[in-house]
Parts: sequence; C-alpha cells; structure tokens
Amino acid sequence: MKIIFMGSPDYAVKILDVLNKKYEIAAVYTQPDKPVGRKKVLTPTPVKKYALENNLEVYTPSSLKNDGIIEKLKPDFIVVAAYGLLLPEKILSTAPCINLHASLLPKYRGASPIQSAVLNGDEYTGVTAMLMDKGLDTGDILTWDYTEVGNKTSIDLFNELAEIAANQTLYVIENFNKIKPLKQIDALASYSPKIKKQDGFVTFENAQIIDRKYRAFTPWPGIYCDVFKINNMELIDTDSQNRSGEILEINDGVVVGCTKGKIKLLKIQVPGKKEISAVDYVNGKRLKAGDEII
Repeated sequence: MKIIFMGSPDYAVKILDVLNKKYEIAAVYTQPDKPVGRKKVLTPTPVKKYALENNLEVYTPSSLKNDGIIEKLKPDFIVVAAYGLLLPEKILSTAPCINLHASLLPKYRGASPIQSAVLNGDEYTGVTAMLMDKGLDTGDILTWDYTEVGNKTSIDLFNELAEIAANQTLYVIENFNKIKPLKQIDALASYSPKIKKQDGFVTFENAQIIDRKYRAFTPWPGIYCDVFKINNMELIDTDSQNRSGEILEINDGVVVGCTKGKIKLLKIQVPGKKEISAVDYVNGKRLKAGDEII
C-alpha cells in the first residue's frame, strides 16, 4: 500500500505517524517554512519536522497547480489532514483523496473548525473522514466520530481529535471498498473562517464569551483587552450582573466583573513587557476592589 500524505500542524503528525508505522509513505506534502517570532526565523511545519526525522521524502510547494510528482508516484491513497491548500482536479483523480476534517461535517467547513466549536459553545465536535472533491470540505462522508467539548481548550481538542482521526484513517483505508459514501447536506453547512489576531480582542461585557475565546484562542492569537493580554484566567460565573471591568475581589487572582458574569484574572501581560500575575499588576497600579481594571 503506497500513500501520499498532506498536512501541516501537530494534528496531522499523529495521523502521519500511524500511517508511517503501517504503510509505505511515498511522499509527504506540507506548507512551506514560515517566519516565526520577533526575529522571523524560518520554521518548518510539525509535519515537515516529522518527515525529516523519519527520512521521508517531503515537498513544500506553495501551489499544487503544476505538480508533476504525485501522478508519477501512483499512490493507492492520498491522505489529507489540515494541509492548507486545495487539491486540483488532476490530483483528485490520481487516487482516492481522503480528508480528515476536525468537525462533524457539514458543520464548520473551512480553516478553524475546532476553535469554532469552542467559540460557539457546542456540546459535541468530532472528526469526519471524507472523500475529497474540488469544493472546500464538501466531499462525501466516509466515517465520523465525536467527543464532548465541555470546558476543553482548543489544544485539548486538537490532541483528542488527532487520536480519533488517526484511528479513523486506518479504518477507512482498510475498509475503503466496503464503505458507502454519504453525500453532505449543503443546506446544513456552516463555515469556520481563518483566525485573525484581532479575533482575540475582548471587552468585559460577557464572561462566557471571554472564557470561550480564551479556550479557543490559546495559545494563538490569545485574548487581550485595551490594556493587556490575558494569559491565564478562570471563569467564575456567567449570570451575575456587575459593572463592566470592576475589580470585585483581590485574592489569589483578580476577580473582575462583566456586565454579565465574572472572571478571575491570574496572569496578564502588558504589551512590550513580561508576563506578571494579575495581583502584582493591580498592586503596582494601586488599584483596589471597586476600581476599574482598565
């Protein structure tokens, strides 16, 4: 069995790893190296790191339009997981292309399905294995599995769904000829857009929204208000009525009221400065209960 794998983040690494242990990986495709951090150091994707460490042939094209490698390799399957590029019809027709999408399709087609499930307070999310077509996550469903969202962070769900996706991948490949694809109902489709840094901005209006953004956007882009970034926090309640931004208590953290609900700030970071405890921040500003934190 010869497989070409396409993926980029850690979520995809777990899938590649189980495939590499069982089948021949003819080639790995991933996103090009990107500048990271203040010094803009060119950094490979987690999938590229894994491929190099395991002596796999790896390619990093910015487009697949003129690719001539895949057809020559004659793969039995092309497995895709959070790759970041649409596959042209020429590649789609080379071999069955199976995409492991981290949502219960047709919900949350697009770039950020896991974060969207957290942001919207979904009870469940999951992974759908689909047979790719030329649309964006519109292909026929092969299998799916789910898990509870609860109070999990995006990182928690990325790790959990990666395990689910890895198991699904093996099942689909081993049972491909027995599976009857199921068409998606387009009328039920929703989309998850690419996340931008400004999506992390919060105001002290609704504690539940702040908590969901915190769990969805950690570690990137994180959440921030007008004055500082919130690096660590806890949700206290979602129903109480308070003055927006009022300091209610100072204990092991700083309890801040929202128009609806309240949160406890634990670690914050003022732009250009190091992370500090929220208590040290308010003490340094000589703020007390009853004052506004911003």
